[in-house]
Amino acid sequence: MKEQPDDFWNERYNATKYVYGTAPNHFLKEQLSLSKPGNILLPAEGEGRNAVYAAKQGWKVTAFDSSSTAKTKALKLAVQENVKIDYQVSDVLKFKTGEQFDVLGLIYAHFPKNIRQQAHHHLMEFLKPNGKVYFEAFAKEQLKNTSGGPKTIEMLFSVEEIQEEFSGLKFEFLEQRTILLAEGVYHKGEAEVIRFVATKNEQKQLQPNVK
Repeated sequence: MKEQPDDFWNERYNATKYVYGTAPNHFLKEQLSLSKPGNILLPAEGEGRNAVYAAKQGWKVTAFDSSSTAKTKALKLAVQENVKIDYQVSDVLKFKTGEQFDVLGLIYAHFPKNIRQQAHHHLMEFLKPNGKVYFEAFAKEQLKNTSGGPKTIEMLFSVEEIQEEFSGLKFEFLEQRTILLAEGVYHKGEAEVIRFVATKNEQKQLQPNVK
């Protein structure tokens, strides 16, 4: 989740404990259990809980975040769990790699509204044809809750926005639902989220919607 400046996130992640916990996101864990391990890209990865879990399951993991403190904690967690992850410090639009990925995991990756569609388009360039996207993020209805997430509605998602911004994907399912979050101290309680699993079409690419 990246609505705040980097110094905000560096300060938040500077706590001794892992503020979003060390257990993986439940939805991502569930989807990875149904997939043959390959290579996975995890943007806005924070303290590394999902990256380390994926690596433990045999995935080759590349992750990035704009916070250098997040990287330090993620690599520490990887050492504790005896796995290796490739973790970069980068803003989303500046992220570069020569690798193509089997899976893109977008887990609470709330980029600023003014660059969000461009960011999604940029990330899709690193996904192989027929690669998968696993997505979970807060819906607009989350604004009424105190269980985490951005505090401005522009940072939140609707199903219609997802369909527009990821128009180059074939959705296996796309749903909004109420869940109970238990991810550290900042994702805790009843929450409104949107989830999807989708496949990148071999021919059709995401097109930026310039307005």
